[in-house]
Amino acid sequence: MRIDDNCNDCNRLSEIQQFYNGKNVLITGATGFLGKILVEKLLRCCPGVENLYLLVRQKRGKDIYTRIEEIFEDPVFNRLKDEVPKFRHKVVVIPADCEAAGLGLTLSDRQMLTEKVNIIFHSAATVKFDEHLRAALVTNVRAPLHLLRLARDMKDLKVLMHISTAYSNSHLSRIEEKFYPCEADCEHLQNTIDKLTDSEIDKLLPTILGEWPNTYTFTKALAEKELRLNSGNVPLGIFRPAIVISTAKEPLKCWLDNMYGPTGVAVGSATGMLRTMQCDENVTADLVPVDFVVNCLMASALNVHKAYSSSSPPPEPPIFNYVSSVENPITWGDFMKLNLARIDQEPFANAVWYISLTLTKYAIMNQIYIFFLHIIPAALVDGLAVCVGKKPKMLKVYSKIHKFSSVISYFCTREIKFSNQRTRELWQQTSDTDKQIFPFSMREIDWRDYFNDYLVGIRRYLFKESDDTLPRARIKWRRLYYLHQIVRIIFFTFALYAVWSILALIC
Repeated sequence: MRIDDNCNDCNRLSEIQQFYNGKNVLITGATGFLGKILVEKLLRCCPGVENLYLLVRQKRGKDIYTRIEEIFEDPVFNRLKDEVPKFRHKVVVIPADCEAAGLGLTLSDRQMLTEKVNIIFHSAATVKFDEHLRAALVTNVRAPLHLLRLARDMKDLKVLMHISTAYSNSHLSRIEEKFYPCEADCEHLQNTIDKLTDSEIDKLLPTILGEWPNTYTFTKALAEKELRLNSGNVPLGIFRPAIVISTAKEPLKCWLDNMYGPTGVAVGSATGMLRTMQCDENVTADLVPVDFVVNCLMASALNVHKAYSSSSPPPEPPIFNYVSSVENPITWGDFMKLNLARIDQEPFANAVWYISLTLTKYAIMNQIYIFFLHIIPAALVDGLAVCVGKKPKMLKVYSKIHKFSSVISYFCTREIKFSNQRTRELWQQTSDTDKQIFPFSMREIDWRDYFNDYLVGIRRYLFKESDDTLPRARIKWRRLYYLHQIVRIIFFTFALYAVWSILALIC
Protein backbone atom coordinates (compact mmCIF):
# COMPACT_ATOMS: atom_id res chain seq x y z
CA MET A 1 0.00 0.00 0.00
CA ARG A 2 1.36 3.40 -0.99
CA ILE A 3 1.22 6.23 1.52
CA ASP A 4 -0.30 8.51 -1.10
CA ASP A 5 -3.23 6.15 -1.64
CA ASN A 6 -4.02 5.91 2.04
CA CYS A 7 -3.67 9.66 2.59
CA ASN A 8 -6.34 10.51 0.08
CA ASP A 9 -8.84 7.69 0.54
CA CYS A 10 -11.42 8.94 3.03
CA ASN A 11 -13.01 5.50 3.23
CA ARG A 12 -9.89 3.98 4.75
CA LEU A 13 -8.76 6.46 7.34
CA SER A 14 -6.11 5.34 9.79
CA GLU A 15 -6.48 6.03 13.51
CA ILE A 16 -4.43 9.24 13.37
CA GLN A 17 -6.23 10.40 10.24
CA GLN A 18 -9.56 9.66 11.91
CA PHE A 19 -8.57 11.82 14.87
CA TYR A 20 -8.11 14.83 12.59
CA ASN A 21 -11.19 13.99 10.52
CA GLY A 22 -13.72 16.82 10.76
CA LYS A 23 -11.48 18.77 13.15
CA ASN A 24 -10.59 22.45 13.06
CA VAL A 25 -6.92 22.96 13.86
CA LEU A 26 -5.36 26.19 15.16
CA ILE A 27 -1.65 26.63 14.45
CA THR A 28 0.73 29.32 15.64
CA GLY A 29 4.13 29.60 14.01
CA ALA A 30 2.78 28.26 10.71
CA THR A 31 5.23 30.45 8.79
CA GLY A 32 8.21 28.89 10.58
CA PHE A 33 10.34 25.88 9.70
CA LEU A 34 8.41 23.28 11.68
CA GLY A 35 5.09 25.04 11.09
CA LYS A 36 5.33 24.74 7.32
CA ILE A 37 5.86 20.98 7.50
CA LEU A 38 2.97 20.65 9.97
CA VAL A 39 0.60 22.58 7.68
CA GLU A 40 1.70 20.57 4.65
CA LYS A 41 1.35 17.22 6.40
CA LEU A 42 -2.11 17.96 7.79
CA LEU A 43 -3.42 19.10 4.42
CA ARG A 44 -1.84 16.28 2.42
CA CYS A 45 -2.25 13.29 4.70
CA CYS A 46 -5.37 14.12 6.70
CA PRO A 47 -8.02 14.43 3.97
CA GLY A 48 -10.84 14.89 6.44
CA VAL A 49 -9.38 17.84 8.33
CA GLU A 50 -11.97 20.61 8.30
CA ASN A 51 -9.96 23.83 8.47
CA LEU A 52 -6.54 25.06 9.48
CA TYR A 53 -6.66 28.38 11.30
CA LEU A 54 -3.26 30.03 11.00
CA LEU A 55 -2.44 32.90 13.33
CA VAL A 56 -0.14 35.17 11.33
CA ARG A 57 1.17 38.66 11.97
CA GLN A 58 2.40 41.37 9.64
CA LYS A 59 6.16 41.33 9.25
CA ARG A 60 8.68 43.55 7.49
CA GLY A 61 5.98 45.58 5.82
CA LYS A 62 4.15 42.55 4.41
CA ASP A 63 0.53 41.88 5.30
CA ILE A 64 -0.53 38.41 6.43
CA TYR A 65 -2.03 37.40 3.09
CA THR A 66 1.12 38.31 1.18
CA ARG A 67 3.18 36.31 3.67
CA ILE A 68 0.99 33.23 3.27
CA GLU A 69 1.03 33.49 -0.53
CA GLU A 70 4.82 33.64 -0.48
CA ILE A 71 5.01 30.67 1.87
CA PHE A 72 2.86 28.50 -0.39
CA GLU A 73 5.28 29.26 -3.23
CA ASP A 74 7.96 27.33 -1.35
CA PRO A 75 8.94 24.03 -3.07
CA VAL A 76 7.97 22.20 0.12
CA PHE A 77 4.32 22.63 -0.92
CA ASN A 78 4.74 21.37 -4.50
CA ARG A 79 3.76 17.81 -3.64
CA LEU A 80 0.67 19.05 -1.81
CA LYS A 81 -0.35 21.09 -4.86
CA ASP A 82 0.00 18.01 -7.06
CA GLU A 83 -1.85 15.58 -4.79
CA VAL A 84 -4.44 17.90 -3.21
CA PRO A 85 -4.77 20.84 -5.64
CA LYS A 86 -7.92 22.20 -3.96
CA PHE A 87 -6.50 22.62 -0.47
CA ARG A 88 -6.55 26.40 -0.17
CA HIS A 89 -10.19 26.63 0.91
CA LYS A 90 -9.22 24.81 4.12
CA VAL A 91 -6.63 27.42 5.06
CA VAL A 92 -8.02 30.32 7.09
CA VAL A 93 -5.52 33.07 7.82
CA ILE A 94 -6.24 35.16 10.91
CA PRO A 95 -4.42 38.40 11.74
CA ALA A 96 -2.87 38.04 15.17
CA ASP A 97 0.18 38.81 17.26
CA CYS A 98 1.22 36.16 19.74
CA GLU A 99 3.20 38.77 21.65
CA ALA A 100 0.15 40.98 22.26
CA ALA A 101 -2.39 40.61 25.04
CA GLY A 102 -5.22 38.39 23.89
CA LEU A 103 -2.99 37.38 20.95
CA GLY A 104 -4.06 40.58 19.20
CA LEU A 105 -7.29 38.93 18.04
CA THR A 106 -10.44 40.85 17.19
CA LEU A 107 -13.52 39.98 19.23
CA SER A 108 -15.17 38.33 16.23
CA ASP A 109 -12.10 36.19 15.44
CA ARG A 110 -11.76 35.19 19.07
CA GLN A 111 -15.40 34.15 19.24
CA MET A 112 -15.09 32.16 16.02
CA LEU A 113 -12.02 30.30 17.31
CA THR A 114 -13.64 29.46 20.64
CA GLU A 115 -16.65 28.09 18.78
CA LYS A 116 -14.83 26.02 16.17
CA VAL A 117 -11.29 25.01 17.16
CA ASN A 118 -10.73 21.44 18.35
CA ILE A 119 -6.94 21.06 18.23
CA ILE A 120 -4.16 23.57 18.91
CA PHE A 121 -0.49 23.35 17.95
CA HIS A 122 1.59 26.12 19.48
CA SER A 123 4.77 26.30 17.42
CA ALA A 124 5.48 30.04 17.52
CA ALA A 125 8.69 30.89 19.37
CA THR A 126 11.96 32.69 19.07
CA VAL A 127 14.66 30.06 18.64
CA LYS A 128 17.60 32.43 18.86
CA PHE A 129 19.80 31.23 21.68
CA ASP A 130 21.04 34.75 22.36
CA GLU A 131 17.70 36.56 22.04
CA HIS A 132 17.38 39.49 24.43
CA LEU A 133 15.56 38.39 27.58
CA ARG A 134 12.83 41.01 27.15
CA ALA A 135 11.86 39.65 23.73
CA ALA A 136 12.37 35.99 24.67
CA LEU A 137 10.12 36.30 27.71
CA VAL A 138 7.29 37.82 25.69
CA THR A 139 7.47 35.33 22.81
CA ASN A 140 8.38 32.11 24.60
CA VAL A 141 6.50 32.52 27.89
CA ARG A 142 3.75 35.11 27.77
CA ALA A 143 2.50 34.10 24.31
CA PRO A 144 1.83 30.47 25.36
CA LEU A 145 -0.05 31.78 28.40
CA HIS A 146 -2.18 34.04 26.20
CA LEU A 147 -2.96 31.01 24.04
CA LEU A 148 -3.79 28.94 27.13
CA ARG A 149 -6.36 31.55 28.18
CA LEU A 150 -7.93 31.32 24.74
CA ALA A 151 -7.94 27.53 24.97
CA ARG A 152 -9.87 27.64 28.26
CA ASP A 153 -12.78 29.31 26.46
CA MET A 154 -12.93 26.79 23.62
CA LYS A 155 -16.11 24.75 23.71
CA ASP A 156 -14.85 21.54 22.13
CA LEU A 157 -11.08 21.49 22.58
CA LYS A 158 -9.57 18.02 22.27
CA VAL A 159 -5.93 18.89 22.86
CA LEU A 160 -3.41 21.73 23.07
CA MET A 161 0.13 20.72 22.11
CA HIS A 162 2.86 23.09 23.24
CA ILE A 163 6.14 22.67 21.37
CA SER A 164 9.02 23.17 23.76
CA THR A 165 12.57 21.84 23.34
CA ALA A 166 14.49 18.83 24.63
CA TYR A 167 17.05 21.35 25.90
CA SER A 168 14.71 23.29 28.18
CA ASN A 169 16.73 21.83 31.06
CA SER A 170 20.07 21.46 29.30
CA HIS A 171 21.98 22.28 32.47
CA LEU A 172 21.10 18.77 33.69
CA SER A 173 23.08 15.67 32.74
CA ARG A 174 19.95 13.52 32.44
CA ILE A 175 16.56 14.66 31.16
CA GLU A 176 13.45 12.53 31.50
CA GLU A 177 9.90 13.07 30.28
CA LYS A 178 8.88 15.05 33.31
CA PHE A 179 8.78 18.61 34.64
CA TYR A 180 11.81 20.07 36.38
CA PRO A 181 11.98 22.91 38.91
CA CYS A 182 12.35 26.47 37.69
CA GLU A 183 12.56 29.03 40.47
CA ALA A 184 11.70 32.04 38.32
CA ASP A 185 8.18 33.46 38.36
CA CYS A 186 6.84 34.89 35.12
CA GLU A 187 4.89 37.82 36.58
CA HIS A 188 7.63 38.82 39.00
CA LEU A 189 10.28 38.59 36.29
CA GLN A 190 8.15 40.59 33.86
CA ASN A 191 7.56 43.32 36.44
CA THR A 192 11.29 43.48 37.15
CA ILE A 193 12.23 43.67 33.48
CA ASP A 194 9.67 46.39 32.79
CA LYS A 195 11.51 48.65 35.22
CA LEU A 196 14.95 48.08 33.68
CA THR A 197 16.71 49.24 30.55
CA ASP A 198 18.13 46.70 28.12
CA SER A 199 21.67 47.34 29.35
CA GLU A 200 20.60 46.87 32.97
CA ILE A 201 18.94 43.57 32.03
CA ASP A 202 22.15 42.43 30.34
CA LYS A 203 24.11 43.09 33.52
CA LEU A 204 21.65 41.07 35.60
CA LEU A 205 21.28 38.30 33.03
CA PRO A 206 23.73 35.77 34.56
CA THR A 207 21.91 36.09 37.89
CA ILE A 208 18.50 35.72 36.26
CA LEU A 209 19.49 32.71 34.15
CA GLY A 210 21.19 30.85 36.96
CA GLU A 211 22.14 27.39 35.67
CA TRP A 212 20.57 27.90 32.24
CA PRO A 213 23.09 28.69 29.46
CA ASN A 214 20.98 31.17 27.48
CA THR A 215 17.65 32.97 27.26
CA TYR A 216 16.19 30.39 24.87
CA THR A 217 16.49 27.39 27.18
CA PHE A 218 15.58 29.48 30.22
CA THR A 219 12.35 30.85 28.76
CA LYS A 220 11.37 27.45 27.41
CA ALA A 221 11.77 25.95 30.89
CA LEU A 222 9.82 28.82 32.43
CA ALA A 223 7.04 28.36 29.86
CA GLU A 224 6.73 24.67 30.77
CA LYS A 225 6.45 25.57 34.44
CA GLU A 226 3.83 28.29 33.88
CA LEU A 227 1.75 26.10 31.58
CA ARG A 228 1.81 23.30 34.11
CA LEU A 229 0.66 25.61 36.90
CA ASN A 230 -2.08 27.27 34.86
CA SER A 231 -3.34 24.49 32.59
CA GLY A 232 -6.31 23.63 34.82
CA ASN A 233 -8.73 21.44 32.85
CA VAL A 234 -7.15 22.17 29.48
CA PRO A 235 -5.97 18.91 27.80
CA LEU A 236 -2.35 19.99 27.46
CA GLY A 237 0.65 18.09 26.14
CA ILE A 238 4.31 19.19 26.07
CA PHE A 239 6.36 18.13 23.07
CA ARG A 240 10.15 18.43 23.32
CA PRO A 241 12.06 17.91 20.07
CA ALA A 242 15.86 17.93 20.09
CA ILE A 243 17.87 19.72 17.37
CA VAL A 244 15.50 19.91 14.41
CA ILE A 245 17.16 19.57 11.00
CA SER A 246 16.05 19.15 7.38
CA THR A 247 13.48 16.62 6.20
CA ALA A 248 14.41 12.96 5.90
CA LYS A 249 11.67 11.86 3.50
CA GLU A 250 8.62 14.08 3.14
CA PRO A 251 7.39 15.96 1.33
CA LEU A 252 10.80 16.13 -0.33
CA LYS A 253 14.18 15.04 0.93
CA CYS A 254 16.50 17.35 2.87
CA TRP A 255 14.34 20.48 2.61
CA LEU A 256 15.11 23.32 5.02
CA ASP A 257 14.73 27.08 5.17
CA ASN A 258 17.14 28.30 7.86
CA MET A 259 20.75 28.18 9.02
CA TYR A 260 20.17 27.47 12.68
CA GLY A 261 22.33 25.06 14.67
CA PRO A 262 24.10 22.28 12.75
CA THR A 263 23.13 23.76 9.40
CA GLY A 264 25.00 26.93 10.28
CA VAL A 265 28.06 24.82 11.13
CA ALA A 266 27.77 22.91 7.85
CA VAL A 267 27.36 26.11 5.83
CA GLY A 268 30.17 27.90 7.63
CA SER A 269 32.64 25.07 7.12
CA ALA A 270 31.56 24.23 3.56
CA THR A 271 31.98 27.85 2.45
CA GLY A 272 35.42 27.98 4.06
CA MET A 273 34.45 30.67 6.55
CA LEU A 274 34.30 28.55 9.71
CA ARG A 275 37.73 26.99 10.31
CA THR A 276 37.67 26.29 14.02
CA MET A 277 35.04 25.55 16.61
CA GLN A 278 34.89 24.42 20.20
CA CYS A 279 33.25 21.04 19.86
CA ASP A 280 33.87 17.60 21.32
CA GLU A 281 33.56 15.28 18.34
CA ASN A 282 32.69 12.39 20.66
CA VAL A 283 29.64 14.14 22.14
CA THR A 284 26.27 13.00 20.82
CA ALA A 285 24.52 15.33 18.39
CA ASP A 286 20.81 14.86 19.09
CA LEU A 287 19.54 15.55 15.58
CA VAL A 288 15.94 14.92 14.49
CA PRO A 289 14.54 15.46 10.96
CA VAL A 290 11.66 17.92 10.90
CA ASP A 291 9.23 15.63 9.05
CA PHE A 292 9.68 12.91 11.69
CA VAL A 293 9.23 15.58 14.38
CA VAL A 294 5.89 16.62 12.89
CA ASN A 295 4.71 13.02 12.53
CA CYS A 296 5.46 12.34 16.19
CA LEU A 297 3.83 15.62 17.19
CA MET A 298 0.62 14.68 15.39
CA ALA A 299 0.62 11.21 16.95
CA SER A 300 1.32 12.71 20.38
CA ALA A 301 -1.72 14.96 20.08
CA LEU A 302 -3.94 11.90 19.65
CA ASN A 303 -2.24 10.20 22.59
CA VAL A 304 -2.77 13.21 24.86
CA HIS A 305 -6.43 13.41 23.83
CA LYS A 306 -6.90 9.75 24.70
CA ALA A 307 -5.23 10.25 28.07
CA TYR A 308 -7.50 13.13 29.07
CA SER A 309 -10.59 11.34 27.74
CA SER A 310 -9.95 8.24 29.83
CA SER A 311 -11.57 7.47 33.16
CA SER A 312 -8.33 8.42 34.92
CA PRO A 313 -6.86 11.52 33.21
CA PRO A 314 -3.18 12.34 33.86
CA PRO A 315 -2.43 14.39 37.00
CA GLU A 316 -0.24 16.70 34.94
CA PRO A 317 0.40 17.32 31.23
CA PRO A 318 2.20 14.43 29.48
CA ILE A 319 5.66 15.22 28.11
CA PHE A 320 7.24 13.68 25.01
CA ASN A 321 11.02 13.86 24.54
CA TYR A 322 11.70 13.43 20.84
CA VAL A 323 15.40 12.64 20.48
CA SER A 324 17.68 10.44 18.39
CA SER A 325 20.38 9.61 20.95
CA VAL A 326 18.47 6.77 22.62
CA GLU A 327 17.82 4.65 19.53
CA ASN A 328 20.03 6.01 16.76
CA PRO A 329 22.88 8.16 18.12
CA ILE A 330 25.28 10.16 15.99
CA THR A 331 28.25 12.17 17.26
CA TRP A 332 29.28 15.65 16.21
CA GLY A 333 32.41 14.10 14.73
CA ASP A 334 30.31 11.77 12.57
CA PHE A 335 28.10 14.69 11.56
CA MET A 336 31.11 16.58 10.21
CA LYS A 337 32.70 13.53 8.56
CA LEU A 338 29.51 12.59 6.73
CA ASN A 339 29.21 16.14 5.43
CA LEU A 340 32.88 16.31 4.44
CA ALA A 341 32.45 13.11 2.44
CA ARG A 342 30.09 14.89 0.04
CA ILE A 343 31.52 18.39 -0.19
CA ASP A 344 33.75 17.67 -3.21
CA GLN A 345 30.69 16.46 -5.16
CA GLU A 346 28.30 19.16 -3.89
CA PRO A 347 30.34 22.35 -3.37
CA PHE A 348 28.64 25.70 -2.89
CA ALA A 349 28.97 28.33 -5.59
CA ASN A 350 29.50 31.00 -2.91
CA ALA A 351 32.43 29.22 -1.21
CA VAL A 352 35.30 31.59 -0.39
CA TRP A 353 37.87 29.00 0.69
CA TYR A 354 38.42 25.26 0.75
CA ILE A 355 36.98 23.46 3.75
CA SER A 356 39.35 23.21 6.68
CA LEU A 357 37.56 22.86 10.01
CA THR A 358 39.36 22.07 13.25
CA LEU A 359 37.28 20.81 16.17
CA THR A 360 38.62 21.06 19.70
CA LYS A 361 36.86 20.56 23.01
CA TYR A 362 39.23 22.96 24.77
CA ALA A 363 38.22 26.63 24.92
CA ILE A 364 41.79 27.92 25.13
CA MET A 365 42.88 25.96 22.05
CA ASN A 366 39.86 27.22 20.16
CA GLN A 367 40.81 30.82 20.99
CA ILE A 368 44.33 30.21 19.67
CA TYR A 369 42.94 28.70 16.49
CA ILE A 370 40.53 31.62 16.12
CA PHE A 371 43.43 34.07 16.23
CA PHE A 372 45.47 32.28 13.57
CA LEU A 373 42.69 30.88 11.36
CA HIS A 374 40.07 33.64 11.59
CA ILE A 375 41.40 36.94 12.92
CA ILE A 376 44.71 37.14 11.03
CA PRO A 377 43.24 36.14 7.61
CA ALA A 378 40.27 38.49 8.15
CA ALA A 379 42.58 41.37 9.09
CA LEU A 380 44.70 40.75 5.98
CA VAL A 381 41.63 40.72 3.72
CA ASP A 382 40.27 43.88 5.34
CA GLY A 383 43.66 45.53 4.93
CA LEU A 384 43.68 44.71 1.22
CA ALA A 385 40.12 46.00 0.93
CA VAL A 386 41.15 49.35 2.41
CA CYS A 387 44.13 49.55 0.05
CA VAL A 388 41.90 49.17 -3.02
CA GLY A 389 39.28 51.57 -1.71
CA LYS A 390 36.67 49.05 -0.60
CA LYS A 391 34.87 48.83 2.71
CA PRO A 392 36.39 46.28 5.12
CA LYS A 393 33.89 43.73 6.40
CA MET A 394 35.58 40.43 7.22
CA LEU A 395 36.32 41.21 10.86
CA LYS A 396 32.66 42.15 11.36
CA VAL A 397 31.59 38.92 9.67
CA TYR A 398 33.82 36.89 11.95
CA SER A 399 32.47 38.70 14.97
CA LYS A 400 29.04 37.29 14.08
CA ILE A 401 30.49 33.84 13.36
CA HIS A 402 32.22 33.76 16.75
CA LYS A 403 29.02 34.79 18.48
CA PHE A 404 27.13 31.96 16.76
CA SER A 405 29.79 29.33 17.42
CA SER A 406 30.20 30.30 21.07
CA VAL A 407 26.47 29.83 21.64
CA ILE A 408 26.24 26.44 19.94
CA SER A 409 29.49 25.20 21.52
CA TYR A 410 27.68 24.72 24.82
CA PHE A 411 25.61 21.94 23.23
CA CYS A 412 28.58 20.48 21.35
CA THR A 413 30.68 19.91 24.45
CA ARG A 414 28.10 18.50 26.89
CA GLU A 415 26.80 14.96 26.92
CA ILE A 416 23.16 14.78 27.98
CA LYS A 417 21.35 11.50 28.56
CA PHE A 418 17.72 11.66 27.50
CA SER A 419 14.88 9.34 28.39
CA ASN A 420 12.10 8.97 25.82
CA GLN A 421 10.09 6.06 27.18
CA ARG A 422 6.69 7.66 26.52
CA THR A 423 7.69 8.46 22.94
CA ARG A 424 8.93 4.91 22.31
CA GLU A 425 5.74 3.49 23.80
CA LEU A 426 3.77 5.75 21.48
CA TRP A 427 5.55 4.22 18.49
CA GLN A 428 4.80 0.71 19.74
CA GLN A 429 1.11 1.61 20.11
CA THR A 430 0.91 3.12 16.62
CA SER A 431 -0.79 0.96 14.00
CA ASP A 432 1.14 -0.41 11.03
CA THR A 433 -0.86 1.81 8.69
CA ASP A 434 -0.04 4.93 10.68
CA LYS A 435 3.61 3.90 10.87
CA GLN A 436 3.67 4.08 7.09
CA ILE A 437 1.86 7.41 6.85
CA PHE A 438 3.37 9.07 9.92
CA PRO A 439 6.81 7.46 10.46
CA PHE A 440 8.67 8.85 13.46
CA SER A 441 10.86 6.06 14.85
CA MET A 442 14.44 7.30 14.74
CA ARG A 443 15.56 3.71 14.16
CA GLU A 444 14.39 4.14 10.57
CA ILE A 445 16.94 6.85 9.83
CA ASP A 446 20.13 5.80 8.05
CA TRP A 447 22.43 8.72 8.85
CA ARG A 448 24.86 7.91 6.04
CA ASP A 449 22.05 7.93 3.49
CA TYR A 450 20.52 11.04 5.05
CA PHE A 451 23.70 13.09 4.87
CA ASN A 452 24.32 12.06 1.28
CA ASP A 453 21.76 14.72 0.35
CA TYR A 454 22.13 17.12 3.27
CA LEU A 455 24.40 19.52 1.40
CA VAL A 456 22.21 19.15 -1.68
CA GLY A 457 19.28 20.41 0.36
CA ILE A 458 21.28 23.41 1.54
CA ARG A 459 22.32 24.23 -2.03
CA ARG A 460 18.83 23.91 -3.50
CA TYR A 461 16.53 25.26 -0.83
CA LEU A 462 18.69 27.61 1.21
CA PHE A 463 21.08 29.05 -1.37
CA LYS A 464 18.66 28.57 -4.31
CA GLU A 465 21.47 27.08 -6.41
CA SER A 466 20.25 24.85 -9.23
CA ASP A 467 22.13 21.74 -10.32
CA ASP A 468 23.19 23.67 -13.43
CA THR A 469 25.62 25.62 -11.26
CA LEU A 470 27.45 22.48 -10.10
CA PRO A 471 30.05 22.26 -12.94
CA ARG A 472 31.24 25.83 -12.33
CA ALA A 473 31.11 25.35 -8.56
CA ARG A 474 33.28 22.23 -8.83
CA ILE A 475 35.86 24.06 -10.96
CA LYS A 476 35.97 26.87 -8.40
CA TRP A 477 36.22 24.30 -5.59
CA ARG A 478 39.25 22.64 -7.19
CA ARG A 479 40.94 26.02 -7.54
CA LEU A 480 40.25 26.78 -3.89
CA TYR A 481 41.71 23.40 -2.98
CA TYR A 482 44.99 24.10 -4.81
CA LEU A 483 45.15 27.61 -3.37
CA HIS A 484 44.59 26.17 0.10
CA GLN A 485 47.44 23.69 -0.39
CA ILE A 486 49.78 26.43 -1.65
CA VAL A 487 49.04 28.59 1.39
CA ARG A 488 49.63 25.61 3.69
CA ILE A 489 53.00 24.89 2.06
CA ILE A 490 54.04 28.53 2.37
CA PHE A 491 52.93 28.65 6.01
CA PHE A 492 54.75 25.47 7.01
CA THR A 493 57.84 26.57 5.09
CA PHE A 494 57.98 29.83 7.03
CA ALA A 495 57.25 27.97 10.27
CA LEU A 496 60.11 25.52 9.67
CA TYR A 497 62.41 28.36 8.69
CA ALA A 498 61.52 30.24 11.88
CA VAL A 499 62.18 27.16 14.02
CA TRP A 500 65.48 26.49 12.21
CA SER A 501 66.56 30.12 12.70
CA ILE A 502 65.76 30.01 16.42
CA LEU A 503 67.64 26.74 16.84
CA ALA A 504 70.60 28.16 14.92
CA LEU A 505 70.75 31.16 17.25
CA ILE A 506 70.55 28.94 20.32
CA CYS A 507 73.24 26.58 19.11
